[in-house]
Amino acid sequence: MLKTIARYSTPIEAQIAWSKLDAMGVEAYIADQHTINMQWLYSNAIGGVRLQVPEHLFEQAAEILELDLESALIEEQGYDVATCPKCGSNDTEYKAIGRRAAFLVFLGLNFPLFPVRQGVKCNSCGFVSRA
Repeated sequence: MLKTIARYSTPIEAQIAWSKLDAMGVEAYIADQHTINMQWLYSNAIGGVRLQVPEHLFEQAAEILELDLESALIEEQGYDVATCPKCGSNDTEYKAIGRRAAFLVFLGLNFPLFPVRQGVKCNSCGFVSRA
């Protein structure tokens, strides 16, 4: 019997968690990812994309998902930081630009007319630039 260990809004988030479990040797499955891929507006209505594990592996999987391996990965792979073009700060994060407009147009016309682009948001000055 499978037990839901986590729920995600998008399939990519569930895939990341699944790969973490898979890398540690824990059997896991993703439910409803294809439904959300076909109609992403249904995500909240059906409870999102579910990550499921066998009941006997639930505790082990929960411990693995709580592990923070970011520092070990950064130490091994390195980290590329985007610099803010306005103030020069390295306290930046990637952000989707145009997502709200695309969503509103999609709701009105049922067709996305505005492309969503990737940008960089500076947490120091608030400036958003294209990536």
